[in-house]
Amino acid sequence: MKATAGEIAKNFGQYADRALVEPVTITKYGREHLVLLSADEYARLKRRDRQVYRAGEVPADILAAIEATEPPPEAEAVERDLANPSR
Repeated sequence: MKATAGEIAKNFGQYADRALVEPVTITKYGREHLVLLSADEYARLKRRDRQVYRAGEVPADILAAIEATEPPPEAEAVERDLANPSR
């Protein structure tokens, strides 16, 4: 749902209630400016933030998960192409 900044100012309660169901995009001068969303949705998005580590500082549980992964079947074709570049 989209609404202008003026509409939001005049009817904040209505749009705040709507933001509990879906994000409300607030426009200013015809351009998307802000998004109003529920606290639950904000928390969900924050949990998805990426963590960055230096190679030697990766926590043991994350390193174990990486080491346990297997390449997908389509990776075999890439390996063959890399092994035989004259193809």
